[in-house]
Amino acid sequence: MTKHVLLAAVASASLLAGCQLTPQDRSNIGLLGGAAAGVLTAQALDANEEWTILAGVAGAAAGTLYARNTATGNCAYSNGDGTYTVRPC
Repeated sequence: MTKHVLLAAVASASLLAGCQLTPQDRSNIGLLGGAAAGVLTAQALDANEEWTILAGVAGAAAGTLYARNTATGNCAYSNGDGTYTVRPC
């Protein structure tokens, strides 16, 4: 049942991708898509329940950050000394 719910969330997020989205909508879609990707990856690797939850949380965080980054059009580039420069991608 959980797989079906996650697949439905990913499918609906994909359908919304072509619409004009607010930054909050983009973050929400990134959150759902990242969480779904994390959980599905953990299940594909036969992870136990604790690792599956952790993968879902990590995927949600990564998806949200990715959505925010694409909304601004900026990327962080490493300077090689531990600092970063933010400029257009």
